[in-house]
Amino acid sequence: MLMLREFDDRRLSPYTGWTRDHWAALADHLLLSARRYASASHARISFPGPPGGYGADVDALEGFARTFLAAGFRVAGEHGRDPLGLMEWYAQGLATGTDPRSPERWVRLDEHGQAKVEAASLALVLHLTRPWLWDRLDPIVQEQIVDYLAPAVGGDYPPINWIWFQIVVEQFLASVGGPFERKDIEDGLAFTDGFARENGWYADGAERAYDHYAGWALQFYPVMWSEMAAGDPAADSRRPLYLDRLERYLHDAVHLVGADGSPLVQGRSLTYRFAAATQFWTGARAGTATPAPGLLRRAASGIARHFTEHGAPDEDGVLTLGWHGAWRPIAQSYSGPGSPYWAAKGFFGLSLPADHPVWTAVEEPLPVESGDYHRVVRAPGWLVSGTRSDGVVRVINHGTDHSHPGTHLTDSPLYARLGYSTATSPVLAGEHAADPLDQSVVLLDEHGRPSHRTGFETLLLDRLPSGTMIGASRWQAHWVTPEGDDRGDHGYGRPGTVHLGPWMELISAVRGPWELRLIRVPATELERGPLRIGGWPLPAAEPVRTGTAAVSNGTMCSQVIGLDLGGVVSAGDSAPLGPWTLVPWRATTGPARPDTWYDVAVFLGAQEPGRPPVLSWDGPALARVTWPDGTADLLDPSAALRVP
Repeated sequence: MLMLREFDDRRLSPYTGWTRDHWAALADHLLLSARRYASASHARISFPGPPGGYGADVDALEGFARTFLAAGFRVAGEHGRDPLGLMEWYAQGLATGTDPRSPERWVRLDEHGQAKVEAASLALVLHLTRPWLWDRLDPIVQEQIVDYLAPAVGGDYPPINWIWFQIVVEQFLASVGGPFERKDIEDGLAFTDGFARENGWYADGAERAYDHYAGWALQFYPVMWSEMAAGDPAADSRRPLYLDRLERYLHDAVHLVGADGSPLVQGRSLTYRFAAATQFWTGARAGTATPAPGLLRRAASGIARHFTEHGAPDEDGVLTLGWHGAWRPIAQSYSGPGSPYWAAKGFFGLSLPADHPVWTAVEEPLPVESGDYHRVVRAPGWLVSGTRSDGVVRVINHGTDHSHPGTHLTDSPLYARLGYSTATSPVLAGEHAADPLDQSVVLLDEHGRPSHRTGFETLLLDRLPSGTMIGASRWQAHWVTPEGDDRGDHGYGRPGTVHLGPWMELISAVRGPWELRLIRVPATELERGPLRIGGWPLPAAEPVRTGTAAVSNGTMCSQVIGLDLGGVVSAGDSAPLGPWTLVPWRATTGPARPDTWYDVAVFLGAQEPGRPPVLSWDGPALARVTWPDGTADLLDPSAALRVP
């Protein structure tokens, strides 16, 4: 059992107690535990559990390459001091894994695409530890490594964050006299420029794909590449732009961490857990002017502490497939027993020496610990509400679905729900994962199946003078009979046979723990079913049976107020935060009336909801919302729904 409390320093770290010693002890624990699952040559690390979707050979390579990240960061930050013999241990694995004659050789980049991902980790660590590893390798082993990485040159990479894997590998090859194509690097850099969005954000490709990859990949690799290529005019000219984007992005990122250290439970690859800390260490290493070092460490350490205090790693020192403890349904098609070790990217802070300001500065509070806030994050289309009283960060989503406007896919619970938070998880398994219930606005067909919203149009994202946020979107309700099955997919919406329904319009007004939703179904000849609104999915130890759309788990409350009917669905083993997920809902008794504004109030908070926001109409055109704190806002629905 790993004991970290003995390192607590509440003077230096008044919020988490964590110091560099905690991070080092955690890294060492994971690395030494991993050795129990290594092959005799150390080339393969095969963690327990059934093989992933790509097979045992890929799993073993991931086990090596991803733990190698933690080892490299650990030694680089100590300027080569290596009492655990990490470099010698991994050098043996490198020699065997890249030996084409060895029965323990690694799957090559031209044999399986996943090797292209792992190759980037190998190249990155070889760069960071060059004086203590690469420079000491036998020339034959150096040649083997170059030959192993060489298929990256001219290789075919998916047009997402993977482009950076090719850039990083070829940059390393160039630095050691290996083969590379400058055109590959230049074309890749130009292509990734197309990922850039407002206020420093990146999308993961051409789609509205916003998730944790925005930080642990798309902010991380540009900064590291510009460091690897320092002195090259192309790198030196690009670095200020990358740093500016990173700094602007980090101001949003620190607002997306809960007071308990939980990141948003949103997007794919959640099993990488404290890899979400990578972005904050990247800011520290890059020397961004803001946020301050003490705030960056507070965010990063809070994330790591959150997971270590909730069962990750487990009692055997293993990072299992899961979020807190093991929960296999969180896996995607590419997830295997070695996959969770991309969490090692979260140890990037250890590449910074103990006297770096990020380690010596006193921790500063997270935004959610300093006060309530309402923040419009335009790139992903999120209205972000943080409340100091419970430390929860909520996101109301009018911009992310991992698709394009006008598509008709199923709703991915990881991307297309209307809300995500640091205290709840979307329903990810069972019938309500495929058929939207939590955080949804749907029409029900004649069989009771809910409609989907993927492909919606974002119409408005704004902040009123009072601080209240307002967002709007519209979509054509559609029902999809998916092609194939959904086992082990990538977490995106799925295509299939589509039945189109009427258009739907949604306006969200957000203040504190409350969201007021205004919903309208414009007049159409298409059949309209009943309207149903799903609220926040609350983790719980037991199911409930109640006729009201309100529920509490003893810590948090979730409620939906409005419409005619209501209840709570108890979904078992459907999310990683607890054995049950409780979802309150409200619905109309009959088909949604055309051109009628329906309103519901949706709540998530630690306190009992109390008085909800009240909606009244000033004539036919203006809606007045009076919030529990006495603030009154005037909304013009027609203006909110104008196409930008």
